[in-house]
Amino acid sequence: MLYIDPPTWPGHGRMWSHLVSDESYAELHAFAAALGAPPRAFDGDHYDIPASSYETAVGMGATRISSRELVRLLRESGLRRPKRRAP
Repeated sequence: MLYIDPPTWPGHGRMWSHLVSDESYAELHAFAAALGAPPRAFDGDHYDIPASSYETAVGMGATRISSRELVRLLRESGLRRPKRRAP
């Protein structure tokens, strides 16, 4: 299943959501491609989705979920990848 949090994350002059899968990266990549998200929007374990695409993602089947719940589901699925830290 796919999940998206509200577009509350600022960056590059826009607000962003996070799109994740609790099943597989293949499911996530396929959904993001159908949504029109570029490969560069993938950030290790999620896609950064602009606010302008939020309702489209929901209309395509992504479930609205809080940011806190999104991280919990991602961890429980085993698909959470820790952020890379600069040396």
